[in-house]
Amino acid sequence: MRHRVALGFFCIGVKPYVFLCMKYLTALKNIFRKTSGIQPYKTVIAEKGELVAAKFLKKKGYKILQRNYRRKVGEIDIICYDHGVIVFVEVKTRSTDNYGPPELSVTETKKRQIIKVASYYIAEKKIEGIDLRFDVVSIVYLPIKKHPVITLYKNAFTKNGSGVFR
Repeated sequence: MRHRVALGFFCIGVKPYVFLCMKYLTALKNIFRKTSGIQPYKTVIAEKGELVAAKFLKKKGYKILQRNYRRKVGEIDIICYDHGVIVFVEVKTRSTDNYGPPELSVTETKKRQIIKVASYYIAEKKIEGIDLRFDVVSIVYLPIKKHPVITLYKNAFTKNGSGVFR
């Protein structure tokens, strides 16, 4: 005989109910996380960095086409247009330089993911005959400086693996 205890709309029970219960508990946890309004520090820094990067790129003459373009395979932080070229921008932000410069955290796996998401964007928007470029914006917020240090790496990588850093 199996025993179970019902608590509201979820239960704590034995074998067949464990998966179902965990599903409800996870959903409940996510609801409280979303409604609490508290975001992890990493997320706040990343969002702040993307906003600063967008402003920086606008000042450089880029036209922002889209921010946070998401697909199942990943996300591109900023998609913009610069002098006849569609630019896919990855933004890396750090609040310390303890782990090295932010741009070095764009791994080969991340590059492949960005390229894959970019191909979805190109297909979705039916873009043909326009050059493409992959840039990286590095932002470092150092406690001793009033403003962040922003570095733009144009053509940081390409579809065939070459670029500024490998």
